[in-house]
Amino acid sequence: MEKKSIVRNYLFLAVMLGAMVLGAIAGRIWPATETSAGATVLKPLGTVFINMMFCIVVPMVFASISSAVASMESRKRAGKIMGVTVGTFVVTGAIAAVIMYVLMMVFPPVLTAWTELPAGELGEYASLSDLIVNFFTASDFVGLLTRRAMLPLIVFSLLFGFSVNLSGGKDSLVARFLEDLTNVMLKFVKIITYYAPVAFFGFFADLVATYGSQITQSYTRAMAVYYPLCFIYIFTAWPLFAWFGGGKGGIGAMFRHIAKPAVVSLGTCSSVATIPTNMEEAADTGISKDVADMVLPLGATMHMDGSCFSCVLKIAFVLGVFGQRLTPGMLVSVILVAVLSSVGMSGVPGGGYIGEYIICSIFFPTQMEIAFPILVVIGNLVDPPATMINAAGDYVVCYVVSRFVDGKDWLQKQLKR
Repeated sequence: MEKKSIVRNYLFLAVMLGAMVLGAIAGRIWPATETSAGATVLKPLGTVFINMMFCIVVPMVFASISSAVASMESRKRAGKIMGVTVGTFVVTGAIAAVIMYVLMMVFPPVLTAWTELPAGELGEYASLSDLIVNFFTASDFVGLLTRRAMLPLIVFSLLFGFSVNLSGGKDSLVARFLEDLTNVMLKFVKIITYYAPVAFFGFFADLVATYGSQITQSYTRAMAVYYPLCFIYIFTAWPLFAWFGGGKGGIGAMFRHIAKPAVVSLGTCSSVATIPTNMEEAADTGISKDVADMVLPLGATMHMDGSCFSCVLKIAFVLGVFGQRLTPGMLVSVILVAVLSSVGMSGVPGGGYIGEYIICSIFFPTQMEIAFPILVVIGNLVDPPATMINAAGDYVVCYVVSRFVDGKDWLQKQLKR
């Protein structure tokens, strides 16, 4: 892995974090008072970014998801490897979400509300049946054309994509239009992203000028939980998965081969960029080629335990900002959102902010302008360890899938060779 490649992959993240720090400094030096607006006058710099993102999110999601499904080469998505692979991704993602949920109840990241908003302004939580209906459907087509209905839009886009696939597939006129529209929207997002450092300078200047040092304290407290958890997960959950999948010798084999994918994922900050290294280590371990060829590419876009951690952290964080806490009654809805937004939607092209939009639309529909930038900031702060959990963990999932596909003694057979 070349040094220049590492610098290039982390450069924009460094610029973003630098802009946040500069904004925080500006807000600290120029606080809002009763007689002066202070650094809050910089808030429009961030509002412009938010409004632009809100304007493109609906067409971006529709085009990217529909195009991906419409262009699938084969509709035979079933089969033993596929079923076990996707099932494993969902189960491990849910386990990760539950672990973080418990931690967030014990160690809430925000102890003091940043605002004086009454709890009622955030909206009452619907019953489980209503929640499921609202998760996946809108009352009419017009209801889909809003950022507040992200999950129904996603379901509609998936079904639309399947319909195009059944009506001519990737060579049809509609599929080609969707592909072109997706490319246009990706370029649109890229253009707007260049402005992001300026926007986050304005966001943080406004936040710190308004709410003071509790901003830094809250983020520090959140990272103090997230970073150690990632490394504890590596040395507890991964060995358990390796033992379950590989039996005797599984833990040792996993640790002999996991270091290189972990380093590559940290260096590139990309699950996709880690695929070749994962493939190499899987072959050296003796994992069947068809298993590796299915699990690792899918894992790069669907296996997101680290993102499930961060999703629950984000929800708990913003709830704390508004003076609320996670409760046992919210467990089902939070876990569903974590799994759906992290496991189900992470592979959507250009969908880097879709998880944040889903969280906002479900939990903070009337407070998006405040919640969204906070969620994006947390995403930037947790990205490196989250990527390592996601990407290097793909190799570990191969053990579990191999157990069900090649038998529980598959590793022992390979070790005897």
